[in-house]
Amino acid sequence: MGICSSMESTQIATAKLISQDGKLEEYSYQVKVSYVLQKHQNCFICNSDEMEFDNQVSAMHEDEELQLGQIYFALPLSKLKYPLTSEEMASLAVKASSALMKSSGYSYNRKQVKPVTYTTISERKSASIRTAKDNNGSGLVTEHRRKKSGGKGRDFTSKLGAIAE
Repeated sequence: MGICSSMESTQIATAKLISQDGKLEEYSYQVKVSYVLQKHQNCFICNSDEMEFDNQVSAMHEDEELQLGQIYFALPLSKLKYPLTSEEMASLAVKASSALMKSSGYSYNRKQVKPVTYTTISERKSASIRTAKDNNGSGLVTEHRRKKSGGKGRDFTSKLGAIAE
């Protein structure tokens, strides 16, 4: 019929620790919390699965081991026994997401958020951009002409100019 092949995943489950400064530490073996605390003084370790906003954060005991496949945070002792606000939880989620993306080799150049720009009519004419109002008057459709080899050289994009109320 056909040639089929499969590859085994070479990724090993690790215990992931997000430090206060947002760096990721991975352990491919079970390690005790006491060992991790030697590197993170004035901190406590907590399991991300046991964290909820508006609830107290509890520290893992020094004799407990970090479990493979789990995410942990090293938080300052000042956060111990105090509830985490939703803003603090969101901040920790962003730290963890950023650290995980950096460790996986994700390129930040793949997607970009482009800023909104405003141009005058004379700038539009000089850049050979034509605009037309959308059918319902809620936006603008612009046609950018670029000099390309081959093709029609058009790139139609929608841009929101104003929202009619």
